[in-house]
Amino acid sequence: MTILLSLLGSKGLAFLVFLFQEHGGGEGDMAQHFTFSEMLKNLGTVALIVLIILMIMSMYSIAIMVERFLTYSAAKKQSREFAPRVAQALKNDRIEEAINISDKHKKSHLAMVVNAGLQEFRAHTQSSDISGEEIEASKRALQRAIAIKSAEFKRGLSGLATVGSTAPFVGLFGTVFGIINAFTGMKSAESAGIGAVAGGIAEALIATAIGLGVAVPAVWAFNYFTGKVDGFIVEMDNSASELIDYFLKNRTRQLGA
Repeated sequence: MTILLSLLGSKGLAFLVFLFQEHGGGEGDMAQHFTFSEMLKNLGTVALIVLIILMIMSMYSIAIMVERFLTYSAAKKQSREFAPRVAQALKNDRIEEAINISDKHKKSHLAMVVNAGLQEFRAHTQSSDISGEEIEASKRALQRAIAIKSAEFKRGLSGLATVGSTAPFVGLFGTVFGIINAFTGMKSAESAGIGAVAGGIAEALIATAIGLGVAVPAVWAFNYFTGKVDGFIVEMDNSASELIDYFLKNRTRQLGA
């Protein structure tokens, strides 16, 4: 107890005594003042601005989540349809058919990569011999396609990261002003009871809660989508490697002939 008193000091102890005194006689009034609707009514200008900013950030993050989820789902679905069909076409050395299949799967990340490599490879099939430089050109085309598609997949994720990292601080900004208003109200209404500071307390509680409520889903979604993008990049790298192997085997057959 002695340690607690030394930490609180005389002013902190007086504040605790004030709260205990008010608890006995004003419990019913606190139940009325601390409903959610009453808390919203007591919000000040700064708290309202903070809540509007948080709502905008929330809507922005939700829009990104929905759009990215639909994009990734479509890419995964079309890639599952594309992979066996193009593999069969390349197995039979039907490059034109493989390119046509790629053109029909516009949302597939694998189709985009394979199409870029096949287009570059087809440009050199007119010659009787496919040199190593031409295969290197196809490899560079695959790398460019992977870089472009990776950038497309990552679009919007930085926004989620920004919302997740800044929303708690925006809420904290409102909390600071709420606490200031609470102490100001306490000073100006020394004998009016705890209800006099309800507005400032409401600002602090609501701003903090909503700030965390906006930030946590954004962080979860960012981590989830980042894992998805990493998986897509691995799939594109594997497809590019398999396509280069196909080009090398095709060149070996031509040299053997």
